[in-house]
Amino acid sequence: MKDVTQLTEGWSLRHGEELLKARVPGCVHTDLMAAGVIPDPFLGRNETDVAWVGRRAWTYLRHLDHRTAHERTDLVFDGLDTAARVLLAGRPLGATRNMHRTYRFDVTGRTGELEVRFASAYDEAAAVRAVTGERPNVYPEPSQYLRKMACNFGWDWGPTLVTAGIWRPVRLEHWSTARLARVRPLVTVDGGTGRVEVRLELERTARGRGRALRAEAEVAGVRAGAVVTGDEAVLRLDVPDVRLWWPRGYGDQPLYDLRLTLGDDSGPLDTWRRRIGFRTVELDRSADEHGTGFTLVVNGVRVFARGVNWIPDDAFPSRITPERYRTRLAQAAGAHVDLVRVWGGGIYEDEAFYDACDELGLMVWQDFLFACSAYPEEQPLRGEVEAEARDNVVRLMPHPSLVLWNGNNENLWGFRDWDWEGPLAGDSWGEGYYLGLLPRIVAELDPTRPYTAGSPWSGSWDHHPNDPAHGTHHSWEVWNRQDYAEYRASVPRFVAEFGWQAPPALATLRRALPGEDLAPDSPGMLHHQKAEDGNGKLNRGVARHFTLPADDFDRWHYLTQLVQARAVAAGVEHWRAHWPVCAGTVVWQLNDCWPVTSWSAIDGDGRPKPLYHELRRVYADRLLTLQPDADGLVLAAVNQSGTPWRTAVRLRLLRADGTTAGEAVVEVTAPARSVARLPVPGRLVPDARSGEEFLVADASAGGAGDEEALRALHFPVPDKAFAHPRPRYDVTLEPVPGQGDRVDVVVSARTLVRDLLLQPDRLGPDAVCDSGRQTLLPGERTRIRVRGCGPLTTDAVEAALFCVDGV
Repeated sequence: MKDVTQLTEGWSLRHGEELLKARVPGCVHTDLMAAGVIPDPFLGRNETDVAWVGRRAWTYLRHLDHRTAHERTDLVFDGLDTAARVLLAGRPLGATRNMHRTYRFDVTGRTGELEVRFASAYDEAAAVRAVTGERPNVYPEPSQYLRKMACNFGWDWGPTLVTAGIWRPVRLEHWSTARLARVRPLVTVDGGTGRVEVRLELERTARGRGRALRAEAEVAGVRAGAVVTGDEAVLRLDVPDVRLWWPRGYGDQPLYDLRLTLGDDSGPLDTWRRRIGFRTVELDRSADEHGTGFTLVVNGVRVFARGVNWIPDDAFPSRITPERYRTRLAQAAGAHVDLVRVWGGGIYEDEAFYDACDELGLMVWQDFLFACSAYPEEQPLRGEVEAEARDNVVRLMPHPSLVLWNGNNENLWGFRDWDWEGPLAGDSWGEGYYLGLLPRIVAELDPTRPYTAGSPWSGSWDHHPNDPAHGTHHSWEVWNRQDYAEYRASVPRFVAEFGWQAPPALATLRRALPGEDLAPDSPGMLHHQKAEDGNGKLNRGVARHFTLPADDFDRWHYLTQLVQARAVAAGVEHWRAHWPVCAGTVVWQLNDCWPVTSWSAIDGDGRPKPLYHELRRVYADRLLTLQPDADGLVLAAVNQSGTPWRTAVRLRLLRADGTTAGEAVVEVTAPARSVARLPVPGRLVPDARSGEEFLVADASAGGAGDEEALRALHFPVPDKAFAHPRPRYDVTLEPVPGQGDRVDVVVSARTLVRDLLLQPDRLGPDAVCDSGRQTLLPGERTRIRVRGCGPLTTDAVEAALFCVDGV
């Protein structure tokens, strides 16, 4: 039977004449930090001070000694970042130039000093560029010339921290006769029967060549076996009455253990085990009167995807533990997210990521790793791209959560719109990957899943790549140049990216910028704002609705976070109200890789922004929204649950002082997975000329598992043009019986209180609360549960409460 020895201990990092203790898996930066050589680059402006690390060569080393009775010993690296030479006892084992691949070296009978010599990523990129010629990139860094996490070189939300190191596990595998070199389970459903076609490939030793071996597979009590005399075999299993795997909100997520054993007369030689789920997935790209659709269909059910974009959760990915993956993805699930897009400028994530998605019912849209650049298609890159794609398609295909392969991020769009065509002058730029190589690999290795060439992509060059009427669309014009109300100007078929920036939580800023007198333009704040004109766009977004605060950082912080939540809500509500024409929204972005002002819903320290709570509201199964249209206002009842929604909606036309100018009750019925749209009676539409009227719609969610009471609001004018009263409210604290770390903050409104928000981290760095922004009418009260903050005073809570100011 194959033996495995993990090589996590005994590594050193050569730094000048010193040998520093090294952690494997890890990277140079984290080892230098642990040794006190460099400061934490996430703090202050230290990022700039450690830039030299990425421009040097580095060597990891340890002694390798092993004894075994097996015929063969392999040294296996699951991830080397990136360009490296591997030597044992001074003799080369091989070279690597791809962060995203597994490497295997035969070290049978060999011992001595094991060295992994990493070249500077900049030097490797320069060498490749000298062969392939120049290619355009959105950022002035060379990420397109080597197969490495692109955002290592910085992004408009990320630091430039160019890593090197043994970033994934390394081990020795001792084996005899034969091993399972590659296993591909093709999982489908036919009626009520689950079908698993297990395609396996073997590697044999010299003595094992030609020997008859036995392969056996088992799932759900069903077994299949075959005698294998060559290097390949296929086992087929039919599982009757399988329980289907569903996205969250559509059903359960049953998982089945699939086991494969390879053996001979002496017993087992090798084993393989994964969890699989039975489900079908299709991508409906049919043409219709609106253009070209892009709708995921799971188990025959059409799905509006409630998505988020995922970036690496740490600029140093080797630090991301299974527990951290689970925490972050559970946060996504808690916000009613059902799809996570793994963005193409990052990494193919660890198995723990996909395991958690399998369990939580989070569909995964997986980009191949190309982003915002023209990529050479010549060697040495082409061979690396193919090997990387084959490695990762096979590694990830057992996961039922994986529903879509995507060729790239924004490169097809970039070729058409970002002035690439002229400079390229006929040179390769990646099109051959996205429209040729990658779809061929997916069709060959994983034909059970759909592939799309890019995001955005209209389906063919017959349409502009980012045409909202065809395929996927990235909506960035609004954040860059317009008010968020402009999201309502179009109905894309599938919105794969859109978003709005906001700073992180105050506690996150205080930790990341110690001792700084915080201001929007203070040195640390500007360093942790990586977007072009980021603060300018933030300020213009606020100024369209509010008077921009002068010399009041707390107010600026509240308003920027508020506008972010409102902006994303405006887009999601509009597009969900147009299902099934629009079949999904994927918010940019769920998470951050360090403390930064960005588009994230959860900041770099893991703290939810108000946007996170807003996602919980707008992604709930049932949503009530008021949408302007050419004829006035439309009430839309969005029902993504599997049961009909029948509810009475109370419409009230109110004045700023809370008095009623008009009222009606309308009965609404929205069938399962549908949207009901009703015109608001003209007499209840607020008069925009007065700036003193607004509309409130209240309904019951009807036991759909969401919060019972739903509310939609429509203010016809910007906040600064509305006659807000000076907000007045009372605050009381009520301890939660039997739960000493929990307190209910009860706010009772005496006037209209718009967008009341508690920022819990102001009560303590570990404090969290259960709600985001909410608007109270005079006489209403709300209960906000806070935990993790220790003893509270009313004064402290009032200092952490914000709302729209009537002044």
